[in-house]
Amino acid sequence: MGDIAKGVLGGAWTLLVGWLLPTAVNLSVFFFAVAPSLRHTAPVTRVWPGTRGDTALLLLAGSVLLGLVLSALQNPLYRVLEGYLLWPERAYVAGCARLGRGKGLLADRLALLRLERREQERPGELTAQDTVRLARLREDPRLARFAAHDRRRSEVRRALLREKLARFPVDDRQIAPTRLGNAIRRLEEYGYDRFRLDTQVLWNELTGTAPEQVRRQVDLARTNVDFFVALLYGHALVALSAVAALASARPDTGQLVAVAAVLTALTPVWYRCAVAATDEWAAAVRALVNVGRGPLAAALGLVLPADLAAERAMWTLVARLSRAPYHERAAALDPYRAHSGGTGGPGGAAAP
Repeated sequence: MGDIAKGVLGGAWTLLVGWLLPTAVNLSVFFFAVAPSLRHTAPVTRVWPGTRGDTALLLLAGSVLLGLVLSALQNPLYRVLEGYLLWPERAYVAGCARLGRGKGLLADRLALLRLERREQERPGELTAQDTVRLARLREDPRLARFAAHDRRRSEVRRALLREKLARFPVDDRQIAPTRLGNAIRRLEEYGYDRFRLDTQVLWNELTGTAPEQVRRQVDLARTNVDFFVALLYGHALVALSAVAALASARPDTGQLVAVAAVLTALTPVWYRCAVAATDEWAAAVRALVNVGRGPLAAALGLVLPADLAAERAMWTLVARLSRAPYHERAAALDPYRAHSGGTGGPGGAAAP
């Protein structure tokens, strides 16, 4: 009974903080800063609360209702910000190309710093290949305006550059047209890049068998991103409503313009916060993959090979079996099945 209550409360917490709380904030701004200008219009007059108690009840009911709607729509809301939904093809391609260049620039800036440090700390020990690369980076006009400033950076600020680069997927073919799309894509890519474990295909199986604490960390980490995404969309809608209210019969022009300007200025701030919040989400998914592979394999009746290459081959076959209709080539998974003697496949004994 305690476990059931804990699970229910955990789900309620992510919904409350991720969607209901930011919705309540946005609805409060709308109600106290925008709605007074609409008070004398017929639809608003009919629902305008007469007492403070009625006001609190209306805010509570509206926050819960709109928060639940946003939560139900979270997939398309995320896809718009990631650049997958409602993006014209030309905008999508241009965004991918621009952020691909940004990733390459960050990688080259860090490579230049790393090679220059090695040159200073171990003179004459650079390989011929590294020497050629260092000369090429020093002559690159793209890096010229960053190089002097980067050399003056402290170790902490250099780590921030590495943090920005880490928000891109490893595979350049996975580049998305927005920063949030890339920040989320890198955590979706992690399992496949390291182990060929396709977490997009096997997500339910993975989260269903992983330790509870690890699953909880993933939910809580995503809640932080949900909060800023909900805040962002709400600010945009309230700002649009403030602009629309300027056409009402008795608008408070100064207040409406100020509200629209402030909320519009805050929208990109919340977007950046959402991007930064994916760092914790990515760390939680990394832990889920690293810790949850063993229980997942056991639940599927498989034995993890001791050899990493064999494990990658096993997860490739598992994802293919789950994603595509059955084919006789799926029999290649038989050596990894537990009933086959527990040898762990071609790689040898099962991993501990």
